[in-house]
Amino acid sequence: MNDEIKPGNAGGHGSFERQDLQPSSILYFLLSLAVATVLCIVLLRGFFVFLDSREKALQPPVNPLVTNVPADTRHVAPGYPQTVFPSPKLEEDERGQLNTLLTEEQQRLYTYGWIDEKAGTMHIPIERAMDLLVQRGLPVRPQNEAPSNAKNDRGGGANRSPAAKRR
Repeated sequence: MNDEIKPGNAGGHGSFERQDLQPSSILYFLLSLAVATVLCIVLLRGFFVFLDSREKALQPPVNPLVTNVPADTRHVAPGYPQTVFPSPKLEEDERGQLNTLLTEEQQRLYTYGWIDEKAGTMHIPIERAMDLLVQRGLPVRPQNEAPSNAKNDRGGGANRSPAAKRR
């Protein structure tokens, strides 16, 4: 076997490209790409301004009974519905309102605090309340005590005559 390396490519193709890219052609391409990008941005901005002005012109008039109307009714200012509209109100931030509610409930379940300080009523953590319930037990009515509103006989025996009672 012959291990000699032959000069050139065996397929008859050249071994490398003899011509290089010119730096000026790369710069012209990048410059034209930047000009095309800026042109697209300007055209899109003009198109959006046109659509915005058209949308403002087509807005229906605001109800005259609503007061404190913002200048642009398409964008709602923060806190606008709470200050203007009467109850019941739609929720704006469901997740935030739910988190606030859950935080308040957790605070009430796991801390000590006053419900009515003048009456001496307070809330205690739920774990402590369960421990007290186990220690003291539930209140139970005595078994031999008759209910106060039940009648002993069916006919209301107090109003019946003695002869009717004998029958």
